Amino acid sequence: MSDYLYIVSTIVFTTYGQLIMKWQVSKVGPLPERLSEKLLFLATLLFNPWIISGMMGAFLAMLSWFAAMTKFQLSFAYPILSLAFVLVLVFSIILLHEPVSLPKFLGVALIICGIFVATRG
Repeated sequence: MSDYLYIVSTIVFTTYGQLIMKWQVSKVGPLPERLSEKLLFLATLLFNPWIISGMMGAFLAMLSWFAAMTKFQLSFAYPILSLAFVLVLVFSIILLHEPVSLPKFLGVALIICGIFVATRG
């Protein structure tokens, strides 16, 4: 059972990284048009401590995934990673106040059904 923690931590770290990066990118504003301004914009983001923590989340997700791959077949573990889509949607609604729509809700329901079907075979 503890082997599943590798998959769970992959999902958690992936979700964390995506939410943190979106939160910080949203605070900076839109991507500028001019190339020099784009480079400054991206450099500012690259050295933002929150963005760095989001990149660390992605790195830790990768390490967790490596560990998961030693314990599970890819065809079993990979569909479970789709739960990151579900969590990102839920937390983007709660934390980032993004709108929810019927198509998003139905898409998440299909993902959950797909995970159930894919992990049974």
